[in-house]
Amino acid sequence: MRHRKKINHLGRKAEHRKAMLSNLAVSLIMHKRIKTTVAKAKALRVFIEPIITRAKRDRNQTKEQYTHNMRMAFRRLRNKQAVKELFGIVSERVGDRPGGYTRILKVGRRVGDAAPMAYIELVDFNTTYNIDKEAKATKKRRRRRGGKKKTSPEAAATATTTQEVKQSDEVKEITPDKQEVQDKKDIEQNLQQQATDIQDSSDTPKQEDAKQNDTDDKSDTPDNSDNNEQTEDKS
Repeated sequence: MRHRKKINHLGRKAEHRKAMLSNLAVSLIMHKRIKTTVAKAKALRVFIEPIITRAKRDRNQTKEQYTHNMRMAFRRLRNKQAVKELFGIVSERVGDRPGGYTRILKVGRRVGDAAPMAYIELVDFNTTYNIDKEAKATKKRRRRRGGKKKTSPEAAATATTTQEVKQSDEVKEITPDKQEVQDKKDIEQNLQQQATDIQDSSDTPKQEDAKQNDTDDKSDTPDNSDNNEQTEDKS
């Protein structure tokens, strides 16, 4: 029975097991995601997370402490490129995380021996999961608590400008209607003016005929007076 035995020997001797975990840690640091068995992934998580914690830079960390942490990481990994990557890009990404740098994703069983397989990855380098979290972090809902918010002069100025813009838009929308009404009025006035001109032109011949008749009547009246005088003389 495995009572009180925390270490999973993975069917290997100590030297073989340490070398295998060191190689898996180097692959994870360089590629950020690897596929292995669930048992090896759980053992690798225990192995690599203390090393990543050493790679995180502290504000009060001295140069001697930083060098010491690099040497301790190299003692476990035995790879200069992996140590450089760990203390460079990886430490910058995981600087704000207080632990839990890795994630294990189970993917079923392996063909052949049916061993349970899993992906182990560095959490901060997975863009698929982090995009949703960043979007949720940016869209935070804030509830309103008591009282009205005090409006700053800048907010009041922006509100007045927006209101003026709306009013100007409304005026622009209304002006075409007024223009149409004015055009209709002008057309009606022009039609009325044309009608009056036509009526005046039709009345002028009648007035001329009336004047002609008046002149004819006036020319006839002296003859009548002469006839009356002649009748008086004869009498």
